[in-house]
Amino acid sequence: MNNKIRNVLTKFEENGFEAYIIGGFVRDFLLGICSYDVDIATNAKPKDIKDIFDLNNSNDDNYGSFRLKDSLYNYDITTFRKEIKYENRRPVDYKYIDDVKEDTARRDFTINSLYMDSNGEIYDIVGGRKDLENKIIRVNGSINDKMIEDPLRMLRAIRFASLLGFEIEANLFNYIRQNKQLIRTLSFTRKKEELDRIFKSQNKMTGIELIKKLNIEDVLDIKIPENILFSNNALGIWAQIEASSKYHFSNSELEKIEKIKKVLNYGIIDNVVLYEYGLYVCVIAGEILGVSTGDISTLYKNLPIYSQKDICIDGNDIIEILHIEPSEKIKSIIFDLEINILNNNIKNEYDELRKYIIDNWR
Repeated sequence: MNNKIRNVLTKFEENGFEAYIIGGFVRDFLLGICSYDVDIATNAKPKDIKDIFDLNNSNDDNYGSFRLKDSLYNYDITTFRKEIKYENRRPVDYKYIDDVKEDTARRDFTINSLYMDSNGEIYDIVGGRKDLENKIIRVNGSINDKMIEDPLRMLRAIRFASLLGFEIEANLFNYIRQNKQLIRTLSFTRKKEELDRIFKSQNKMTGIELIKKLNIEDVLDIKIPENILFSNNALGIWAQIEASSKYHFSNSELEKIEKIKKVLNYGIIDNVVLYEYGLYVCVIAGEILGVSTGDISTLYKNLPIYSQKDICIDGNDIIEILHIEPSEKIKSIIFDLEINILNNNIKNEYDELRKYIIDNWR
């Protein structure tokens, strides 16, 4: 355990409280994965936490959680609690408790229910270490209770299976298939957040395969093609699936997704495509099309032009060369020059472009 984390835990202990790292950090520690997000559970009440770390009210996060940050780690500190009431699938009523074991019972999966003290000793009361060893995603407690409390856990199960390369325990797998309609109660924002995480994970194709095997495309309002291809970028996955218009994407995301779709429909990466859609989009689409990033980068580096401004002749030159008035014809000529320069039919040199215009547009 890093001394920075130990110092946070011992600060609680010096003030007479218990404090443990719990959840993902402990899971990742046992798996040999570096993590910089540290969840800490303590029997210190919110007022005590504020006093210990000299926090002001602006640091009071949702439902009494506090966030701290040092040069290496992000800490989320929460008082031991028992959740009593959920609204919109989120806990809105709870009571503070003193027992870490009782607090552990509210966690979602066994592999996220391990906790560690300031000495680095790990406590496991629900069989999380065994499930880690066996690479199993298993619910901590009653599957029905946990999934009804928050159906997002169905998608989180897929995400963790995808992220870690684990299998979903058979009873949980069957429960999700049989009760998938619970997913419809989730907002599109929450569904997209989890799908983004799945599509960004190292084993994303496992996650996508699980979505299909669990038959939940309909309740997610998405349609995944049978021949979907791998993409390191989540936008490359979104570009290949049909998704409800209710999913909210930023304007930038929407623009990139539409561009990726157009490149995929075009089917190749050439000078014209690179010029039109840019390196970023073409690298994503190229991966799906089986074109190496190195080849695309080389092609982009050797483009004869990157915008109309790079063309050695502009609209005023064309007017003078052809002795014509400004008109839409100028745009057509410039477009013609762009395509021919990009296709290496003519060089981007003034004299050659002038001759081309005279020969083809006079």
